[in-house]
Amino acid sequence: MKKQILVLGSTGKTGRRVVERLKNNPDVEIRLGSRNEQIPFDWENPETWKNVLQDIDTVYITFQPDLAVPFAVNAIEEFTILASKSGVKKMVLLSGRGEKEAQICEEIVKKNAKNWTIVRASWFNQNFSESIFLEPILAGFVALPRAEALEPFTDADDIADVVATVLIDDNHNGKTYELTGPRLLTFKEAVNDIANASSRNITFQSLSLDEYSAMLREYQVPEDHIWLANYLFEQVLDGRNASVTSDIEKILGRKAKDFSAYAEETAKTEIWNPKN
Repeated sequence: MKKQILVLGSTGKTGRRVVERLKNNPDVEIRLGSRNEQIPFDWENPETWKNVLQDIDTVYITFQPDLAVPFAVNAIEEFTILASKSGVKKMVLLSGRGEKEAQICEEIVKKNAKNWTIVRASWFNQNFSESIFLEPILAGFVALPRAEALEPFTDADDIADVVATVLIDDNHNGKTYELTGPRLLTFKEAVNDIANASSRNITFQSLSLDEYSAMLREYQVPEDHIWLANYLFEQVLDGRNASVTSDIEKILGRKAKDFSAYAEETAKTEIWNPKN
């Protein structure tokens, strides 16, 4: 009998990669969890939850935009209770490193799930190519706070490989994993790696948190996005996550992808080359 897996955030950075890895597995049937599917799923609309959980036995839980936002704890509580009542036997949660709210959500999953695996990830490499830092890189000017903070940037492909493994292999039940890249970098070093890989001049400027918020407001970024960015830079990048782990190697039997390798591979796609 096929394992019925629901992938929430199936169009997101890790979700779509997890789907890619599972779709050719003959023992798995995947249901995509997003607003635009035939059976839609929306974290902000609990009425969509019941239908998407029908006949599902395993769920990959990703929460948008982040487990740190105020309504995440209640949503995770309600969803996980409903999931267990609906017959879900296993939940895998994508969590954050060093986020107090994320750890509260982890405990909720542990309490409500019959079986669980927690996957904590540091900042994604792909934030520089598929998300918030892409536009500044294209502009050739990246201005960020916490310039001195060290972060073990993790590749979304590595995260997806781990998630696809733990979703299927019950030997990982009841485990919490911390996923990191193999070395610590500052944001300036990461941007320099991208500049070198793409043969471009990219200026990096260090800002205070207040200056960063003011800059985001200048660009008319919504206030809730500014709040989240501030939270992540202020709380998560205060040094608490300046360490690397070997969990990716432990699970996959190979080393985690280095940021420089990510930069070299991504530069070949020309995503960082401004279109003339």
